[in-house]
Amino acid sequence: MPALTFPPELLLAAQGVKVAFFDVDGVLTDGGLYLSDAGETLKRFHILDGLGMKLLQRAGITPAVITGRDSAPLRGRLQALGLQHIHYGTEDKRPAAEKTLAALGLDWSQAAAMGDDWPDLPVMTRCALAVAPPHAHLEVRAVARHVTRAAAGQGAAREFCDVLLVASGRYAQLLEGYQ
Repeated sequence: MPALTFPPELLLAAQGVKVAFFDVDGVLTDGGLYLSDAGETLKRFHILDGLGMKLLQRAGITPAVITGRDSAPLRGRLQALGLQHIHYGTEDKRPAAEKTLAALGLDWSQAAAMGDDWPDLPVMTRCALAVAPPHAHLEVRAVARHVTRAAAGQGAAREFCDVLLVASGRYAQLLEGYQ
């Protein structure tokens, strides 16, 4: 029996989700930009979040990333996770999400999103489920149905994935594969 539980109303909102949109900075990372002496931007990703995205794929839920930034390390990390639907350097995130939905033959009622700031709102407000990390901007937290306990870059995205996995009915089966 899994130890993880979520409120029934949250799981109800997450049922039927087939695609999960993720922002990067402030969701998959802590939102800080680390700059090297050479001016290179460095980011820190959490391994829990990566496995969560892989588990979504195994459960038939497509993880998709829409980010305003682009870098070789970011591309490398998302490629290592096997993600197919990624939009880099995208400030206007709604058209990018709509392109992904069309490619997958899905609509907004089958989508969930996790974001932390205003550029994420056009996607979050249209999805069946919106989630935010605890440090997200107040306006983003106001539209989120769930604010994670874990911080961004510290397992918040994994918590989002876990909600979707439990709601899909696949969480316990996937967990058994690790026991």
